[in-house]
Amino acid sequence: MSAAGRGHLAMLLFSALVAGSFSLGSLVANEIAPMALNALRFLIAGAVLGVAALVTTGLPRRSWRAPWRYLVLGGLFAIYFVLMFIGLQTATPVSSAAVFTLTPVMAAGFGYLLLRQVTTARMALALALGAAGALWVIFRADLGALLEFRIGGGEIWYFWGCVAHAVYTPMVRRLNRGEPAVVFSFGVLVAGCGLLAAFGWSDIRATDWAALPAIVWITVIYLALFASAATFVLLQFASLNLPSAKVMAYTYLVPAWVILWELALGHAAPPALVAGGILLTVVALGLLLGDDGRPAAAPAYPSDSSRSR
Repeated sequence: MSAAGRGHLAMLLFSALVAGSFSLGSLVANEIAPMALNALRFLIAGAVLGVAALVTTGLPRRSWRAPWRYLVLGGLFAIYFVLMFIGLQTATPVSSAAVFTLTPVMAAGFGYLLLRQVTTARMALALALGAAGALWVIFRADLGALLEFRIGGGEIWYFWGCVAHAVYTPMVRRLNRGEPAVVFSFGVLVAGCGLLAAFGWSDIRATDWAALPAIVWITVIYLALFASAATFVLLQFASLNLPSAKVMAYTYLVPAWVILWELALGHAAPPALVAGGILLTVVALGLLLGDDGRPAAAPAYPSDSSRSR
C-alpha cells in the first residue's frame, strides 16, 4: 500500500475513534472541569507515546530543535479539546458532530494560506457531498429538524475549537522537520500538557479526584489512549502524506460513527432514511480516494534555506 493509501486508512480509523469522544464526552462534560480533564488525558497519552517512542524510534536530540513548534501545536490542540468539552456541557453529541463537519472546509482554506495547497474541482465536489451527507445523518433525514436548527452557546464554543483544529492540520506539515510521527506527537502532547497545567492549575487543584464517578475514569482512559495517543499519531501520519483538505474530509464520517456509538450506548436508532446520508459520505470519500490531482504544497518540513530566511 502506498503512503497516501496508508494515510487514508489512518484517517478512517481516526474518524471512528474521534466519534467516541462525542458520545462519551457528553456523559462526563459536567462532572469535571475541561482543563483538568484534558490535562490528565494529555499526561497519560504523553506517557504512553513516550514509552512507545523509546522502544521504537527513540527520542533523538535532533527531534527537539526549535521546541517552540511543539508549543504552537500543543496549544492549538489543547484549545480544541478544552473548547470541545465546554461545548459538550450544553450541546448534544449529534449537534457537536454537525459543527465538526465544518472543519474540512476550514482546513482547505488554511491549507492554501499556509502551504499553498490548492483544492481541485473533484475534491471540492467531494467536500460538498460529504457535507450534505453529514447533515443528512446529523438531522436523521428530517428536513423539519434541519430548518429548525438553532446555534446554541455550546456549539459556538466548539466552533472556535474546530477553527484551532483546522489550523493544526496544515501546521503539522509546515512545522515537522522529519521527526517520526510518534516522536512528534509525544512532543505535542508534552507541550499541550504543560500549557493545560499552567493555565488550568486552579481547576486541577479544585477537582476532587477521589470522588469522581467511574464513568469519568473510563472516559479519561478512552480519551487518553484512543482519542489522544492513537489519534495524534494517526493525524500526524496522515497530515504528512495527504493534503489538509483530504485529511479533514474524513471528519464527514464522524456523524455516522456517532450514530453507531449512540446505538452502542443504548440510545434510539435513527430513521432508515439516514442510510442515504451515509451513502453520500461514502461517495465523497470515493471521490477523494480517486482524486489524482496533485495540489501544490509546501514540503513536509522546511528546507535549510527556508529556515535561514
